[in-house]
This record gives sequence, structure tokens and C-alpha cells, in this order.
Amino acid sequence: MTTVEDFDRQAAEVGKAARKRVSRAALGEWKPEPGREDPVAILLKQNESRVPSLVPIRMARMAVSPFTFLRGAAAVLANDLGSGPDTGLVTQLCGDAHLSNFGLFGTPERNLVFDVNDFDETLPGPFEWDVKRLVASVAVAALGNGCSDEDAASAAEATARGYREGIEAMTEQDSLEIWYDRVDSDKVLELVQRKKGRKIAEKTIASAKRHTSLQALDKLTEPDAAGIPRIKSQPPLLVPITSPDAATVKSVFAEYRRTLPDHMRVLLNRYTFVEAAVKVVGVGSVGTRCFIALLMDKESGAPLFLQLKEAGTSVLEPYQKPSRYKHQGHRVVAGQRLMQAASDIFLGWATGPAGVHFYWRQFRDMKGSADIAGLTHRQLSNYGALCGAVLARAHCRSGDPLAIDAYIGGSEKFDTALSDFAMSYSDQTMADYRLLQAAIKDGRVELADNPY
Repeated sequence: MTTVEDFDRQAAEVGKAARKRVSRAALGEWKPEPGREDPVAILLKQNESRVPSLVPIRMARMAVSPFTFLRGAAAVLANDLGSGPDTGLVTQLCGDAHLSNFGLFGTPERNLVFDVNDFDETLPGPFEWDVKRLVASVAVAALGNGCSDEDAASAAEATARGYREGIEAMTEQDSLEIWYDRVDSDKVLELVQRKKGRKIAEKTIASAKRHTSLQALDKLTEPDAAGIPRIKSQPPLLVPITSPDAATVKSVFAEYRRTLPDHMRVLLNRYTFVEAAVKVVGVGSVGTRCFIALLMDKESGAPLFLQLKEAGTSVLEPYQKPSRYKHQGHRVVAGQRLMQAASDIFLGWATGPAGVHFYWRQFRDMKGSADIAGLTHRQLSNYGALCGAVLARAHCRSGDPLAIDAYIGGSEKFDTALSDFAMSYSDQTMADYRLLQAAIKDGRVELADNPY
């Protein structure tokens, strides 16, 4: 009979065997392969499937800084990581785990939690790919905020340490405890020691609680002659959809409704579909087909905003096994539900015109995030460590915490290696950003005049 101790030992052996494929020191190494693909070419290839009129907005947002470039360049890092060996310790990946893809949002119980909050690229893969994206974003953000190389490296190291300690903490919990584990807003405040940092955190939490469909109603709509709220027209960033496209959106909405659990269909039936609009959001997502839909409660008239977002093939798929889900919207929804401690009750998917895949979610659901550009070295270190710990918990919902823990070990070797990678890849990001600037100068890349 196999005992718990046998399982633990087997998991530890798997983790230690992974060191033979990729040592912890090797995680810190980054050097572009000979013939590395031009990063601008990768971005331009992505743009081919996007809405042409919106592509200049995407490129303008990426051109703001090295950090915004990194935000939009998930495909570039995937290409870089995919060209080398990996640990083989597979878990569900976010696929785009940079600092700005963590934040606060409301649970179904209307509590605020802090977690990973973007899953467009989610796919199973080696755990270290997410960690590398996260620490690289910390280093690039720190340098962009005026930190020294030493401070940027220490912030990245603190982030890796947060992940390592998060994995270690998960090994002390059983599977059900891991599944229930979450970081609520009170825990976030507990981690903030300094008075100034705590004040910023309290302000962010208060702002998140106000980010609801009711607030979106005031910001995004205006009443028509009959007093019915209508989405404002603010082209090209917000453009209401008119007939006959409105009929298509309603058809897609009907298909989405069928992907919801029965009890959620009952809830959704209490709302009337009012209208939809094109809504440009984010950085890397700009140019993909993205809409918002306004619904109104039939009894109270209270608003509900849903977001309809295009789901393409994950940037990780060329380097990992294809998704088990044939529908890319289903892939995103399943990955989000698997990684998050609590997920949006309105998650669903549907197919649009020309076979384009979409997923649905709430547009404003008590969401809040840190102002990365305003964080000091100490704040970045603390915030990075928090994101690292949360990412560890998200990975352990599908991966084996004992195997990952055995690979990482209890020393600081993992932290140091990931910090080394972060600094090397921040140099690569700066070089790639300069290539983007050169492409803008020579006319290969067009920028929008007003991208925000």
C-alpha cells in the first residue's frame, strides 16, 4: 500500500530530478540565441490578425516606456523561453504574469481579494516561465522608476523569494486548504508596514470598492431623449454598435448565455440587453476585438456591464502542448477558474462572426491595481513579493507544490538566479524597446496620436 510518505518522497524525487534538466543556477542565465527572431517582427505578425484601425493605438501604448513595451510583448518572451530547456514541472500558467496583471477584485461574496487577474494567454507549462515574466517586469519597472541596478536586482530577488516562500507555505497545506486559500484586502494591508505605503494601499482598496457597474454607468453613458442610458461615443476608444451589428452581438450574447451554469442563466434573465460598444482596453490586448455590453435589471433598472473580449491562441502554444479546449474562450475561462481563488460568476464564452472566439466577464467588478510607475524600490520589493506569493498559490492549485518546492529548495539559490535573469532580461527588453523606436522612426510601425 502506498503511504502519504511514499507520495511525498516521489514528488520530492521528481523535483530534484528536474534540477538535472535545468539547474537552479541555469534559471538565471539569459543570452539570446543566434538568429533570435526580431521582436518587432513578432509584434507585427500579431498585428496581422487585429483590427487595423486599432493597431496604431497598441503600438503607441507600447512605445510609452520599456515597461509598457514589456507589457505588450508576451509573445516575445514566450519565443525566448520556448527556445531553451525547461524544468518540466508543469502547472497552469497565467502566460502573462507581469506586475500589472495582478490586482484587487470582488468575489461572489462581495469581498475584495488580491490575485492574478489576466488570463488571455493561460495554458499549462513549466512553472518558471510565469516567474521569469514576473521578475523581469519588476526589474524593468524598477529601472523605469529611477532605481539603481542594485535596487532593481534586489526587488526582483524579493519577488522570487516571495514565490519560493509561497510554495513552501503551500506544502504545509492539504489540497482543500490550498483551494480555499486567498489573500483578502485586510491581508494586503497587513503586509504594508510604512505609513505612506499603507495610505496608498488604503486609497487603492477604497477606489476598487467604487469600481462597479454603477460607477461605469456614470462614466460611460448618457441618457437619451427617453431617459434611457446609452453608451457614449468617444471614437476610437469607445464606439457604440449600431444595426445591423447589434443583432450579431445579441446572437453572440445568446450563445454565451448557454455556457453559463443553470443558476447563472436565471440571474442573467433578470436583465435586459440594452446595447454594446467597442471598447479599447489594456496594452497588449489592443487591436483584438473587445466590446462592452450594457444590461439593465428589469425590476430596479440597476446596470450590469459585461465585457466581451476576443480570445486567440495563447502565445505559449507554439512551445507547449495545444490547449485541450478547442474553443479559445473556453480555454481562458477554464484557466482563470483553475488559477484564481475566486472567479467572476459571469465568466463564459461564445463564437462571433467569421468564427472569432470570445470570452465574457464583468467589466467593472470592484477592480483595483497598483500604480506601478509610482512605486519606490521598497514598495516594488514588497509588492513583487506579494505577487510572487499569490502566483505560487495559483500554481499550486494545479501543479505539485512538493515537486516544485523540492526543485527550488530552501536556500536563496532560486532567488538569486531569478534576480540574475531579471536583470539580464531587462537589458534585453531595453534593446528590444530601442528596436521598436527605430521601427517607428523608419516608418515600419505607425503610432496613434491619442492612444489614451
